[in-house]
Amino acid sequence: MIKRICLLVLLLSTMAELLHCQNRDFVKVEGLQFTLGDVPYYFLGTNLWYGMNLAMDGKDGDRDRLIRELDRLQALGVNNLRIMGTTEGPDTEPWRIKPSQQRAPGEYNEQVLGGLDFLLSEMKKREMYAVVCLTNFWAWSGGMSQYISWANDEAIPYHPPQEGGSWMRYQRFTSSFYRNKKAQEIFENHLRFLVNRVNTVSGVAYKDDPTIMSWQLANEPRSFMNGRTFRKWIEKTAALIKQLDPNHLVSLGGEGNADNYFAGASFRKDQKSRHIDYLTMHIWAQNWSWYDPHNADDSFNEAVSKAKEYIIEHVSMAKVMGKPVVLEEFGIARDLEAYEPNTPVKYRDNYYSRIFQEMYRLASIGEGVGGCNFWAWAGEGRPNIPGGFWKLGDDLIGDPPHESQGWYSVYDTDESTLSVIRRFASMFNQLGKTGNNPE
Repeated sequence: MIKRICLLVLLLSTMAELLHCQNRDFVKVEGLQFTLGDVPYYFLGTNLWYGMNLAMDGKDGDRDRLIRELDRLQALGVNNLRIMGTTEGPDTEPWRIKPSQQRAPGEYNEQVLGGLDFLLSEMKKREMYAVVCLTNFWAWSGGMSQYISWANDEAIPYHPPQEGGSWMRYQRFTSSFYRNKKAQEIFENHLRFLVNRVNTVSGVAYKDDPTIMSWQLANEPRSFMNGRTFRKWIEKTAALIKQLDPNHLVSLGGEGNADNYFAGASFRKDQKSRHIDYLTMHIWAQNWSWYDPHNADDSFNEAVSKAKEYIIEHVSMAKVMGKPVVLEEFGIARDLEAYEPNTPVKYRDNYYSRIFQEMYRLASIGEGVGGCNFWAWAGEGRPNIPGGFWKLGDDLIGDPPHESQGWYSVYDTDESTLSVIRRFASMFNQLGKTGNNPE
């Protein structure tokens, strides 16, 4: 009798989840605007790239913390999360998130997959939407370089902080993914597996779950002077996802016209495919040498000006292309590049305010801006060694394993920054209710 009651409860719970999914709208694109049903959708979101691993059951995850983080973000008005939906192994490799989801081609860690199931289920309860990255140009989640390594049985030439590492050598190696048929075959098999997966918590197939706003081809894919093969890969991969799943949007995850000639990035050419529904851009003021936190008084205003120019340039191109655009990564260091909580964030608060304000201004006059996601949410997580590198067992925070821990992370105690986020999230959410007034 008890067993039958438990089965009945499970069945009713699954039916409730399915009904909830049926009653939710998928995020769509109409012209220059995101929509939910018959109303506009605007958002201020964040990057919670590590959410899948935090949501794991067992010693390497922390579901209670994940729930607290989602509740904090919901209270701030943040309703859009950009997450990694894929990580590649093996877990013996350096500078990457562990444990990995796909340990070897077609071999999966069910705990990590279960973490993604749980994360999406909890987001659904809070009416949040997920942008799900399917791989990575950078090695901190395995990414394209790992597919090449699997295909060619070849060691990855890591970038810094690996001793003797070279950014140029790493990018040259990783960009060979676009012409490596075997590496792409392994990746495409993974896409079929993931898109068709049925969530073990909700009972809903990923391809039928409105919680997912977009499948994103990769985090910051770069052609590295392989433009033609890169764009062929974009066209082929985006078309495959649309074939597997016509319900969801597809995006590239690119930086835009990155401030680096060797990146080979072209905002217009890379995202012109009819299978790419909206456009993405990233801004990295310090990484691109626009801003020096140790000389903030002299570099800050110029960095803001360059960031605004970058935004307007890309928004103008997006308008011509007839697609909405999202600033899905931007961030800035704490004052004097400190990493510890409770250190000043005067310049960060100012930077966030001015970037949010510019994105809101453009959205409010109908220029095709859909939203923006800051990088990145750390919440209650704390670096084991501020400024050091992550290792398994440390708190997961906003900075990937190969970067100085605490660099761009927003902590739950950064009250002044949280106030800025809360204010602009409310403005974006209100814009979604009232619509804009195009001039």
